[in-house]
Amino acid sequence: MVGLVYLDYNATTPLAPEVLAAMMPSLTGGGSGNFGNPSSIHAPGRVARAAIDEARDRLAAALGARSHEIVFTGGGTEADNLAVIGLARSQTAPGVNSCKKRHIISSYTEHHAVLHAVEFMEKREGFRVTWLPVDGRGIVELDQLRRAITRETALVSIMSANNETGTIQPVGEIAAICRQHGVIFHSDMIQSFGKLPVKVNDLEGRPGPDAISLAAHKFYGPKGVGALWVRSGVSLERIVFGGAHENERRPGTENVAAIVGMARAAELAIQNIELEQSRQAALRDRLWEGVRTAFPPAVRNGHPLQQLANTLNVSFPGLDGESLLINLDLEGICASSGSACLVGSISTSHVLLAMGVPPNVAQATVRFSLGKATTASDIEETLGRLPRIIERLQPQ
Repeated sequence: MVGLVYLDYNATTPLAPEVLAAMMPSLTGGGSGNFGNPSSIHAPGRVARAAIDEARDRLAAALGARSHEIVFTGGGTEADNLAVIGLARSQTAPGVNSCKKRHIISSYTEHHAVLHAVEFMEKREGFRVTWLPVDGRGIVELDQLRRAITRETALVSIMSANNETGTIQPVGEIAAICRQHGVIFHSDMIQSFGKLPVKVNDLEGRPGPDAISLAAHKFYGPKGVGALWVRSGVSLERIVFGGAHENERRPGTENVAAIVGMARAAELAIQNIELEQSRQAALRDRLWEGVRTAFPPAVRNGHPLQQLANTLNVSFPGLDGESLLINLDLEGICASSGSACLVGSISTSHVLLAMGVPPNVAQATVRFSLGKATTASDIEETLGRLPRIIERLQPQ
């Protein structure tokens, strides 16, 4: 049996041992009483509440934010939904604005968690939506953003880095444009955190987005927990109803162990980030060199420079995409066709189509994404197995 090579870190990452250790007291209770409901006033409840409060402080510190600005959620998708729906609705509340702010701007290459939330606001709540195009490298057209903003614009939602291609958007410039026009700006940073230095303000202290979405399992934390950071003074309406948890912004008993794990994972993710990303970039470039040698018609998608260090998105023109992924799996290589949120389906990437990639080429695309455990040996193993896969799939 061939050894397993995992190159799908953009889909999810393994739980770091240090994160599991941090979570254990809240999972088992032990002698600490961490099993309590954090909303209870007795001793076990207070212990659990203290664990959440400490985790909130630690995650805020990692972001350069204030603790009360953090809202814990059930994952990145919920964080994106809360941002799009909660922020947009807040701008239409009575007395908030003198004009009706019922316009949302987003891009064609967003994750489905944002795309579908924006579509919901359009179809079910009557918001007008402007979808921004991207160029052939996946970058949003800033001039079109400027032209799209009106007095009625309630929200701009543009991701930081694309989960499929790794293309990095000019978030600082987008934030400046939105700030100039007094428009709320949300950025899905689920793929960025742990791969790029993510702070709520830049090095010069200038504010970035007004809201940021995160998901713990993308940076070696547990699945099923995320967070939305919302800048102080920015209104957010709840989209789920129940109790007064998370300062009345996200009701429901908090997942104490997962929240503790997310905070610890965030601290680990930002350690030695530049050195690790340099290492992964070298491995990614070696992988691309080998892929291009094995299959000269291969096309690399995304921006050549403004790109996550760990992500390689490659089209194999003339090959069948589904067969390619199946054969990679049979050879012990774990990769994907793009987003992992389509529940096992293999469909043509909306991201690549928006970039102008022909449908037949987009269909034959594989995303390789590297992580902290990826080694030079993993890359060479992949390149050693790839030629026989390509040979099997070549038209006879």
